[in-house]
Amino acid sequence: MATRMLRRGLPRVPGGEPWPPAGAAPDGGGDVMEDAGAAATAAPIVGVDAGSGSATGSGAVAEAPASSEAADAGAPSVPADSTIPAVTTPVATTATTAASAPAVARVRRGLPRVPGGEPWPPADLVPAGAPAPVSTGAPAPVSTGAPASLSAATPAAASAAPIPESIAPAATEPAESPTGTAAAPVGGGMRRGLPRVAGGEPWPPAGIVPVVAEEHIVDAVPAGQPTSAPAAAIADQADQAQHGEVVRVADVSAPLPWTRTVWDGRAPRRIAAAPASDRRRPTWPQAIAALFAAAGLGVLAAAAVAFVRTLLSLPFMQDFLAAFPGEYAPAIHVEPGFAPWIGWQHFFNMFLMVLIIRSGLTIRGEKRPTAFWTPKNNPKGKVSLTIWFHQALDILWLVNGVIFVVLLFATGHWARIVPTSWEVFPNALSAALQYVSFDWPHENGWNNYNSLQQLAYFTTVFLAAPLAAVTGFRMSGLWPKKAERLSKAYPIEWARAVHFPVMLYFVLFIVAHVALVFLTGMLANLNHMFASSAAVTWTGFWVFVLAVAAIAAGWAAARPLVIAPIAKLFGTVSGR
Repeated sequence: MATRMLRRGLPRVPGGEPWPPAGAAPDGGGDVMEDAGAAATAAPIVGVDAGSGSATGSGAVAEAPASSEAADAGAPSVPADSTIPAVTTPVATTATTAASAPAVARVRRGLPRVPGGEPWPPADLVPAGAPAPVSTGAPAPVSTGAPASLSAATPAAASAAPIPESIAPAATEPAESPTGTAAAPVGGGMRRGLPRVAGGEPWPPAGIVPVVAEEHIVDAVPAGQPTSAPAAAIADQADQAQHGEVVRVADVSAPLPWTRTVWDGRAPRRIAAAPASDRRRPTWPQAIAALFAAAGLGVLAAAAVAFVRTLLSLPFMQDFLAAFPGEYAPAIHVEPGFAPWIGWQHFFNMFLMVLIIRSGLTIRGEKRPTAFWTPKNNPKGKVSLTIWFHQALDILWLVNGVIFVVLLFATGHWARIVPTSWEVFPNALSAALQYVSFDWPHENGWNNYNSLQQLAYFTTVFLAAPLAAVTGFRMSGLWPKKAERLSKAYPIEWARAVHFPVMLYFVLFIVAHVALVFLTGMLANLNHMFASSAAVTWTGFWVFVLAVAAIAAGWAAARPLVIAPIAKLFGTVSGR
């Protein structure tokens, strides 16, 4: 005799011993009887359904109709569709069945379904299609649910004991295999597992059998049938023996369908760029439409210039220009010229403003940041590296603006950009009409700005800049999260609705400002801003070129590879 030992696995409870305990023997295992004739056991019986004539208990297809065996034994023939009450038949024992009785097969038990419950499945569960335990006691009456003549005449022809309906599947009809041939279920029902939903039934449902391969169909052909047509033979026998309940047949060879609900898990830096040939290019109709739109704008601009020049040639407009030439004398005396600090403040403001606009546009189009920044004193305040860069530039820009305003009022130059008379509005209208007519208004920025310039600078410094700071602070991580009343009074949606239009205003101001600087006396204007000189030389121009080069270098360096080392000085930079 031989002894089998179970393989031990993980413990059932934390810190416990491996399961199963040491020395445990498998169910139905242990010592195997070598002598088949040592004990005489009762032969298992098979239950026959009188309504369908199919065998139950083993899940296999009957090899021959039960009525033929009954006729050979001398029992009266009973029609298959007749209804006869079930009878009780004693179990017969023979030496042949005792010698061939299989060992008891049991289901391997696993973890409990609920905390603190018993291992699953129950201890008394017998797998579908397996022989029942062999009884060595006295014969017990078994209800077969079949005619008495059939049960009494064929006790030795049965192959297995009946199995409860909750364990063994019902009789099945042949199903079509993936190759188009009939497939017969072999070995009973499928092993059932955990339910798909909480509180549901075990999966798969009871009564489902797997679709077997074609080579298994050949093995299932009864003796005496030609192997050239196994599918037809099995189909004929199934039609003769099975006319009742039809069991669903499940194909377990293919995986269940599923839908991906998350992204592919790769960072944007690893995604290959689309080939140039795949990128969408404007078609010829679109290009022609763009050319017509540009030509239309040019025509409208020319028409506006012609209309304003005609309007200003009228007598009442000539009187208006004489009364309001485009500027007025300030109420407070201001020293002419520009101090060097104004030039430096102007350069820093221009440099920071360009990078702020660039980072702001990047944030609006950034969907999956490649790097993140976390402050040292607040691990929950993680933001993307681009947002940190944008907010850092905002702080520097605000510091530069505060210094500019303080020096502006300390030196008395505030009167150059702050209106001191209501005459600023008619003079601003006069200056705007003269700009449109390309007959530039007489001005001398070294001493005084015209009224349109004054209103534009006042709006930019004292209205647009504070509005951008207030809305940006509301959307930043510096906003107090616990100030519920303040957050309710000032919703973040309002800040988002205002912040972007303010950025567009700055873009339009920069474009118009640079254009007028070059169109109304490039060398003189550049000397005023970058050389602090009233002379008309090229010094201011070359300083302006260096300033543009510095801005271009900052634009190119505004990327995570350069920003990350700087951001690490103030927090932690990570890839996720």
